Amino acid sequence: MGFIGAIIGYFAFGWLGALAGFFIGQSFGRGLQHSILQGYQQHAGGSEIFFETVFVLLGHLAKADGRVSEAEITQAESLMSRMSIEGDRRRQAIADFQQGSSSDFNLQQCLQNFAAAARFRPDLKRNLLVFLVEMAMADDELHDAEELVLRAVATHLHIDMRSFEQMMAMLKAQHSFAGGQQHAGINALAEAYKALGVSEQASDKEVKRAYRKLMSQYHPDKMMAKGVPEEMLAMSTEKTQEIQAAYDCIEKDRKRKAA
Repeated sequence: MGFIGAIIGYFAFGWLGALAGFFIGQSFGRGLQHSILQGYQQHAGGSEIFFETVFVLLGHLAKADGRVSEAEITQAESLMSRMSIEGDRRRQAIADFQQGSSSDFNLQQCLQNFAAAARFRPDLKRNLLVFLVEMAMADDELHDAEELVLRAVATHLHIDMRSFEQMMAMLKAQHSFAGGQQHAGINALAEAYKALGVSEQASDKEVKRAYRKLMSQYHPDKMMAKGVPEEMLAMSTEKTQEIQAAYDCIEKDRKRKAA
């Protein structure tokens, strides 16, 4: 960067300008390198704290009703397998889960540590809540005790209850399209609109805009850039499949009505 600055300075102001440009260019180059390194460190740090906090809180969710059942342990292990978490990372996830399910676990302190690490990353806070809700619904049921814990998490992360309710409604509706298909026994069309966060009166343009926004939000590349660990990207891929299925349901209905 110093030589580029020198060349620009020479043509603009002669030899004195070249000298000044050299030093300015060097200073700029060091600043740019520092910014890139700092950004990488923040991303790596955010990814690690995200991984740890997710599994600690997953353990806390399992203990929400007072005890951790064999079914909940099996479910946690299944989630780890689904994310291809193996070796040391799996042992770490198990240790985090056990920490969260211990009787002396401090939820407030855990979330304060996470909030401090993610203080400039509001997207990381939202993604934490999204992943916790998804994991809590992995057995196709969200228990009252689990929802109370999720509300406490939202409160500690300074996510207002109105936003939390909207998020929950959308995630529950999206989950009804798990596997990329509508589940039997649901009002698929109504759930599809809820999944996209739009009303049935929304225009085609509004529906498509909501769909594209959600697909972009949950795209694995975007999630990784926002600090979501690589092991958890499989869940974001599943989210895009749910959103796609919901959008397809709406589009099919609107084409039928327009025919």
